[in-house]
Amino acid sequence: MRIRLIAALLSCLASPALADWSDTLEAARGQTVYWHAWGGDPRTNAFIDWVGAQTEALYDVRVEQVKLSDTAEAVARVVSEKAAGRDQGGAVDLIWINGPNFLAMKQQGLMHGPFVADLPHAGLLDLSPGAPAAVDFTVPVEGMESPWRLAKFVFAWDSARMEAPPATMADFLPWAEAHPGRLTHPDPANFMGASFLKQALLAFAPDPAALQAPPTEASYAAATAPLWDWYEALRPHLWRGGESFPENESAQAQLMNDGEVDIAMFFDPAAPAALIAQGLLPDTARVFVPEGGSLGNVSFVAIPYNAAHAAGAMVVANFLLAPETQAHMQDIEVLGSYSVLDPARLTPDALAAFEALPTAPALPRLEDLGATLPEPHPDWMTRLAADWAARYAR
Repeated sequence: MRIRLIAALLSCLASPALADWSDTLEAARGQTVYWHAWGGDPRTNAFIDWVGAQTEALYDVRVEQVKLSDTAEAVARVVSEKAAGRDQGGAVDLIWINGPNFLAMKQQGLMHGPFVADLPHAGLLDLSPGAPAAVDFTVPVEGMESPWRLAKFVFAWDSARMEAPPATMADFLPWAEAHPGRLTHPDPANFMGASFLKQALLAFAPDPAALQAPPTEASYAAATAPLWDWYEALRPHLWRGGESFPENESAQAQLMNDGEVDIAMFFDPAAPAALIAQGLLPDTARVFVPEGGSLGNVSFVAIPYNAAHAAGAMVVANFLLAPETQAHMQDIEVLGSYSVLDPARLTPDALAAFEALPTAPALPRLEDLGATLPEPHPDWMTRLAADWAARYAR
């Protein structure tokens, strides 16, 4: 699907309530935005390349992706620049960021902004208090980062090898007992492995509402005791006896494709369909979520306080919110990530573009994904991963 470039340009300029936007466009002209983003997904990398080609054609703003293995690398770069007194001309212009990394930058005053209200396309977002686009792992965004794609934790199962997947997180234990070695999860040092633990934590915590606040010693012990009891019983039945774990979701998907395990996990509901098309998952893979729903969050971009090309970064952030960009991104043949825009704020033509997107047998409908469970406060993930490593890492 080709973006309608002229329409996108006009929609940015036709913003009488944002008279300063033309100044931002002029300041951005000729800039190269260094977008620090996780580089582990070729489809996402290709999408970022496409974004750069479009912003260069429209606004003379180039995008150079700095591929990260961990977002913390970019945060550390900004921290070191601040410590060195480099308050202007920083090397990081834009960061794909979430959760603990956003909280760390916000707490240390490392963010440019608030800037989201200055983006013409921000009017297409639901930014009311508590809305997904206004909260990052329970932390209010307050205009300091801009959403660009939805993420939701899902499992994939091989329907040719299994009669049915586990219905609940509790059901993973009897399933694993009946199918030893056919289940694993990424190492919780990786975001995906930590997400598996968080999904279980939400299922077993006596008071899930307590997870919305930073953990205390008492609240952590009370919330995680059922989780660790369940995991202790589950671990011996995992792949390789729970003694080693795939590094990330890609490694686990490879295990599923090779027939070593029957279940994989992703934070992108469209990922299994995309991997099938690439021959990286069996054709019989299908998506499921546990009863009661699964973790969900929004991916954001943020601009560091000392970004050398803040104007260009704002132009890129706004372009990411254009309806044409969001529909292109949601196309399964491109990326397949669900849009962050509020459908109630879209024109009939924009809605029609989303409705016309292609489908695939392994691509779930939005209504198939169940409820979206709010992410715990970032400190829960940090502590869970450290606790797991202390208990089980070799």
